[in-house]
Amino acid sequence: MAQQQNQSSSRGFAAMDQKQQRAIASMGGKAAHQKGTAHEFSSEEARAAGRKGGAAVSQNREHMAAIGRKGGAAVSQNRSHMAQIGRKGGEARGEGSSNAQGQAREREQGEHDESGEERASADQQSH
Repeated sequence: MAQQQNQSSSRGFAAMDQKQQRAIASMGGKAAHQKGTAHEFSSEEARAAGRKGGAAVSQNREHMAAIGRKGGAAVSQNRSHMAQIGRKGGEARGEGSSNAQGQAREREQGEHDESGEERASADQQSH
């Protein structure tokens, strides 16, 4: 008998399966709307509730890190999406991937050309 006191018994609403509970709750919600006593959130109330919930969830750093890892893993599986992100990043900085490589090559060639010209000029002056 001591074991029965420690265990909670499922009676009434709690004893019903989830489908039955949802059906009864739905009827209650419909009745409240018909009666005019149901609360309907305005856009501003919904925004405030969302901010409050977001602030509470974001306090849990481990949870937020797990969400980020899960999202990053999901997105990185889509190779074409990742390529598109990379192209957008390059365009935002004003450089396409091939354009940036070409500019780097031009700079390197310019440095080599200048040093070659300087050597030729120095040779002519010494003679």
